[in-house]
Amino acid sequence: MNTQFPETLQQGPADVTSPPLPAAPEGIARASRQPGKSVFLNEHIVEIVSDSGEGAQRCGQSFGSIAARMGNGTWTVEIIPAEIQPPARSIAGASGNRVRLASRPVTNGGDEADLVVAFNEQVLLKRVQEGELKPGCVVLIENKWRTDRNDEIAATYLRTFDRLIADGYDVHEIPMEVECLRYVDNPGRGKNMFALGVLCHVYCFDLQVARKQVAFIFAKKDSAVVDSNIRLLEAGYEWAETNLDIRFYIPPSDVSKPQIVINGNIAVGLGVMASGMEVCAMYPITPATSASHYLSDVFANVGGVVHQAEDEIAACAFAIGSSYAGKCAVTITSGPGFALKQETIALAVMAEIPLVVVNVQRGGPSTGLPTKVEQGDLLFACFGGHGDTPKVVMAASGIEDCFYSIITARKIAETFNTVVVVLTDASLASAQQPIPKPEIDTDWFAPPIDQNAVPIDAKPYDWDATTGLAQRFIPGQPNGMHCLTGLAHDRLSHVAYEPETNQEGLRSRSLKIATLQKTLKTPTVFGESDGEMLIVGWGSTKGAIEEAVECLRAEGRRVSSLHLKFLHPMAAGIREILQCFDQVMTIENNWSDSYENDVIDADNRRYSELAWLLRARFLIDVDCWSEVKGQPLKPNTIVTAVRKKLGRKKTQRKGI
Repeated sequence: MNTQFPETLQQGPADVTSPPLPAAPEGIARASRQPGKSVFLNEHIVEIVSDSGEGAQRCGQSFGSIAARMGNGTWTVEIIPAEIQPPARSIAGASGNRVRLASRPVTNGGDEADLVVAFNEQVLLKRVQEGELKPGCVVLIENKWRTDRNDEIAATYLRTFDRLIADGYDVHEIPMEVECLRYVDNPGRGKNMFALGVLCHVYCFDLQVARKQVAFIFAKKDSAVVDSNIRLLEAGYEWAETNLDIRFYIPPSDVSKPQIVINGNIAVGLGVMASGMEVCAMYPITPATSASHYLSDVFANVGGVVHQAEDEIAACAFAIGSSYAGKCAVTITSGPGFALKQETIALAVMAEIPLVVVNVQRGGPSTGLPTKVEQGDLLFACFGGHGDTPKVVMAASGIEDCFYSIITARKIAETFNTVVVVLTDASLASAQQPIPKPEIDTDWFAPPIDQNAVPIDAKPYDWDATTGLAQRFIPGQPNGMHCLTGLAHDRLSHVAYEPETNQEGLRSRSLKIATLQKTLKTPTVFGESDGEMLIVGWGSTKGAIEEAVECLRAEGRRVSSLHLKFLHPMAAGIREILQCFDQVMTIENNWSDSYENDVIDADNRRYSELAWLLRARFLIDVDCWSEVKGQPLKPNTIVTAVRKKLGRKKTQRKGI
């Protein structure tokens, strides 16, 4: 199998560990910034923001990749405006990337930024207003607006600059446009590489490593484009070397195995290929589209086909037809597309045709927040659709897990002849992280199509009374001919409306899910097995939740967490875990009512989605805290919410 991985990188030396910090290299200072020296750090969070189309996202992604090549643990978060092309120099138009880099592996975007590069003051104001910058944050800002020919723009820039200084930000002006005009006619297409060079100097990155990264990202362009962008990179580096007295050094993480830097959507695409699936049917939809774009580039190398249908319904029908022909297929979409697929998903459940559906969740309802993150589709994935349509629902918790979840989903779909929904989200879709390069295992692949003759007396739906399973008939198998139907049917696939026949079909399809549940391993508690509070989460919140738990435990709070991969069905043993804690609370990125609103009480409160499931399944008092700001949850935000909950409970126990 010739799976096409993204470019592989070798992480830093295995003998570098952190924390504690190792001895600082020559010229590197541990303490606060000193003239001519670099500050030695465990981690930093960097943002690059601009108007849409100015390349800040590419700059951030490239910076994250270079950091990974230097051996740092990295995690990137895209900053995407709601509109495709918002007005230039508008607060709502901030576009770019956040990069968290550390001397250890990182699993989320962290809290507020330590340093920001801004191409104008308006996009910077957006980040300030949203509370995304730490007090005293280093600000590197394009200064062309100070002398803009439009007096109002110049005055706005000066007011913002003075306000930033007054508020304690460490502001440095950079003549990006003036410097870029030395090398290109259109600085709007070069500032991002100039800014990348500045950042490479600030963070003590090897310029040769940066050159290789720039050559890699422009590899499909002609040599003149590559050379021009490398020169802009070098110019930024040289300007910072001469003009900026700011340098930070973050030692490499303790990783020696080969890594690949990918986002969640590419991980999904790699998982599709590694699973042995050969057909992906899709219709473009944000934020899922890049997964199929990646497959369109490489799938043919392993014999796969990407089919772009005329709409979401047709895409799902095409995937079902491909699966019926013998091999499980996948369809990739987001919330609105997932809604449109419901009738065809129900057909796959009724006809017992294996199918993998990837739902890259985004903010809703309706068109909602197409470019923002949310976890609002859990209950819909479990119970959406008409009639009783039992299906398997699982959620990827990280970028690496996006890869392995698809492999697992294909195996379950074909073993149980059912639909498996894999939930990811916009956060995982676009976030980049170095992960261990997977080593291909032939056990991942789908088995060959069975074309042996079936026994003369075999029935297309000969449901086992204990497991609900039946042998799968493949078109073309001798003696296997039958009429496939989405109507209620008997064991011979004959349309049948008799009460007992309908009951038998429903029971069998439900038994398959129960049979799968018996095979699931009980999830592991992060932290102690009992204590004051258990935080339960699912999906992309895992990294932030576990980082918050570590912080709370360092304060002496007996807080642990449990992260669920399988949401429907749930593994055995979860009830017993929940019962070991004084309080249980879910942390999610979907809506829940707060008692802080006067109209909300115990009779009308809406719980977050996992809390609904846990309360219904285990009849345990599960509380919830959630946030739906269209952004990934931050560890410190979770810490604050848990402290508040624990404090309130402590006050109640005292009778105050």
